[in-house]
Amino acid sequence: MVGGYEGGGDGQILDLDTAVKDGVLGGGVGVGVGVVGGMACEKLDLGKMIEELDLSEVPSVFICPISLEAMQDPVTLCTGQTYERSNILKWFNLGHLTCPTTMQELWDDSVTPNTTLYRLIYTWFSQKYLLMKKRSEDVQGRASELLDTLKKVKGQARVMALKELHQVVAAHATARKTLLDEGGVSLMSSLLGPFTSHAVGSEVIGILVCLTLDSDSKKNLMQPAKVSLMVDILNEGSIETKINCTRLIESLIDDKDLRSELISSHSLLVGLMRLVKDKRHTNGICPGLSLLRAICSHKDIRHLLVSIGAVSQLVELLSALEPDCLELALSILDSLASIPEGRLALKNCSNTIPIMVKLLMRISENCTQYALSILWSVCKLAPEECSSVAVDAGLAAKLLLVIQSGCNPLLKQQSAELLKLCSLNYSDTIFISKCKLTRTIL
Repeated sequence: MVGGYEGGGDGQILDLDTAVKDGVLGGGVGVGVGVVGGMACEKLDLGKMIEELDLSEVPSVFICPISLEAMQDPVTLCTGQTYERSNILKWFNLGHLTCPTTMQELWDDSVTPNTTLYRLIYTWFSQKYLLMKKRSEDVQGRASELLDTLKKVKGQARVMALKELHQVVAAHATARKTLLDEGGVSLMSSLLGPFTSHAVGSEVIGILVCLTLDSDSKKNLMQPAKVSLMVDILNEGSIETKINCTRLIESLIDDKDLRSELISSHSLLVGLMRLVKDKRHTNGICPGLSLLRAICSHKDIRHLLVSIGAVSQLVELLSALEPDCLELALSILDSLASIPEGRLALKNCSNTIPIMVKLLMRISENCTQYALSILWSVCKLAPEECSSVAVDAGLAAKLLLVIQSGCNPLLKQQSAELLKLCSLNYSDTIFISKCKLTRTIL
């Protein structure tokens, strides 16, 4: 029996006998021809169909018990078990004279092509493949129609057309290619401006974030009026729209010629900080932090971030962040520590030192590197005050762990230098007692 086989395009569950009897195999559909919706095609390559379809669910009878992949050349042993020819021959070449599934000894090592199963596999995959191709053509046609429609309509009709195009583009690579090939990016860009409604802007941004944009398209989208609209929508849109705005802006700012004044926006930074602090929608935290890290490469933005209180807000977030988000947040704080105002803000935040000490050797080597760099910046700023707080938090013992670990030599050197800085305020006996591992926060 063939369990779970979708036969003939009518949704019936067939076994092998029924498949042959009803013409799904043999006379109705030859090995070299597939039929979908009355549309015939020339012989298709089974391997190519399997690869392009990349289906997660395939009838179990089509799967080779050795490779757990769909069979292209099924052969049957004397035990009645069927395998992919190349896999069972490899099994024999390893010196095995048993059936891999039943472990029975074989009284005959010959293999018999299972033509009935091959035809069933071929027909099943060809039907799926041709349906996929037809749907792909339908999607491309619909995307093209929607682009034409958007050139003519306004108001609510424009919003509805954009919503449908957004859904199509998000779901189908062929639709994305159609947009790129037919000037869709220029059309989308033309819809963004100072008088664009948020309903239109949200859908346009959702479409653009799905596309791979070239440098000219990015420069066009970085016009001040367009960036201003993106920032406004980032502050007022749904969580999905906020994430799309964040990702689109980040994709646009990788241009080396980017002028920092385009993104030196108080409103942008406030919107991003709101996004990363939103406890109801945690899926926005990583995109928000990722964009913050990207724009922190500009000194003007680092000053602006410190001025809106980002340092203390980020420090308070650290304990609740997942590892990937945590690394981004530490990277941002490390960047802010590169300017005097940032170092002072870190020093004045009471939780900075305890949290950084706790993170050493805790999450990843990158997190340890960022935390160590931040601790060095703070302790260097006020050695007597900060070093004693850090040592009381268990820093000395943690630094010894870093030095004795297998991490990179630069981290070990930085740890040794920070350890020396911290020791200046203590006698040797007292400092040695501070280095006991029992004081380490783990």
